[in-house]
Amino acid sequence: MISKHTSKKITIALLLISIFTITLTFQSCKKSRSDMGKQLFQETKNKVFKSATPDEFAAVFEKVLAEQKDNLANPKLITAFYTQNGFDPVLSIDHILKNKIDLSSDYFYKVTQHGLEPELFQADEIEALQKKFQDKKAIKTLDEAYHDLAMLELLSANSLINYSNAMQFGIVSPRRIYARYYTETKRPDSASMSQIFHTADIKHYLDSIQPKDPQYLALQKMLTDGGQAKGMTVKETARYLVVNMERLRWKNKPTASKFVVVNIPDYRLDVMDNGHSVLNMKVCVGEGRNIDKTNTLVEYDESDKVDRPFSRETPQLNSVIHSVQVNPVWNIPQSIASKEIIVHAANDRYYLANNNIDAYKDGEVIENPETVDWSSVNKDEYSFKQRPGNDNALGKIKFLFNNQSSVYLHDTPAKAAFDNSMRAVSHGCVRLGNPQGLAHELFGNTSKYETIVKDMGEDNPDPTTIALPNKTPIYITYMTCWEDENGTIQFRPDVYGLDIVLYAHMQKIMNKKNPADQLAGNL
Repeated sequence: MISKHTSKKITIALLLISIFTITLTFQSCKKSRSDMGKQLFQETKNKVFKSATPDEFAAVFEKVLAEQKDNLANPKLITAFYTQNGFDPVLSIDHILKNKIDLSSDYFYKVTQHGLEPELFQADEIEALQKKFQDKKAIKTLDEAYHDLAMLELLSANSLINYSNAMQFGIVSPRRIYARYYTETKRPDSASMSQIFHTADIKHYLDSIQPKDPQYLALQKMLTDGGQAKGMTVKETARYLVVNMERLRWKNKPTASKFVVVNIPDYRLDVMDNGHSVLNMKVCVGEGRNIDKTNTLVEYDESDKVDRPFSRETPQLNSVIHSVQVNPVWNIPQSIASKEIIVHAANDRYYLANNNIDAYKDGEVIENPETVDWSSVNKDEYSFKQRPGNDNALGKIKFLFNNQSSVYLHDTPAKAAFDNSMRAVSHGCVRLGNPQGLAHELFGNTSKYETIVKDMGEDNPDPTTIALPNKTPIYITYMTCWEDENGTIQFRPDVYGLDIVLYAHMQKIMNKKNPADQLAGNL
């Protein structure tokens, strides 16, 4: 038990430590650059810099910063940092000049290896300025020296932030370009972008943020080697690689040791456990807009930037599988009811009875649906449910996870589709090739799994909901190329046209004369 006297002493001590820490931080941020002229002369060997003073430079830098504000991707963050730190050119003096770091040659010109353009990071402008500082006779006057130092500092800060964002988060925000994208994806914030100002070693920091995912490195190697996929030109192959490398830069990857992942273009589900697939199966996904491959990455235009999803496409999302329903009742969505069920019932008076479908009007079950003239009803007044059984569209089991699109994984009586190479055939949910295998992988050899097997085998089943003992993350994603376990780069058709949308947005950013506002708009 701590006494009040002791507690008071601890509080005072903590307060003093806090004041001391704040004071040190403030002094560090406002550190004197009284030897600026000496430092700059030492690094450049240009005598003009001998007369440089912090106050005179700060006045010039503040003016240049105001003039260049519209050309910065993150003007508020950059302005706030330099205003709070007395317009000290910390990047130029303490890193670029002192450590002889050639930002353009060492990093910005090499972004082509990442499928990006050096212009995005003002590589030419920064290289030209660095060369002026390396030539001891290039800068003639002190005014020119101040202006060039201000520009080097400002361009470096802007481009380093953009480069750091690109390597760690990608240049495009998927939520901004895709209509049906519900995967949690972290984007750059002020804390992550401010790291370049506070690192002790810029080179070490830039090296540390290079993508290191083996999948990324495999695609990068094929890109830099000029690889060509079967049936594609080198150019189209490169575009495939570029968009999928961008996807791999997005911070939306699973962190759990065990998770379920569905890759839409591959029509596959994997259960991943500690980096290895412990279960793999065919799946059927929602119908897409580009099933016939009419649109490709060979050509694209401005209209490709607009994402126009087909109504039955399976969304990209992440969630957690929390339970299963064995012998589920299918609450038929209104869109399917009005466009399909009522149409079938109008053509065949016994369609509903033969398919174990109950019809409801105003929430009350209709006892004799075959007596209804379905060709003339107000479709909005009716709803439908399909009872459990062998013909139920959801099969014998469905796996539930919260999502705003009302999709789930489920069994299906329509097994023939799994024999096809193109399996974008559902209304949006994911049909499983081996649903009982997934149940076993999630439940293990438990009594709950035994109950699932028993209930799935019943002839006159009742619906049963069973909670997972360990809730399992699920990711429904979209990758059109990747490296398989044998080291071969696999390619799949862009069945939803999402590659085209992404590539068009990347080109829009990289082809802009001043991409700053485009980069800022994608944060």
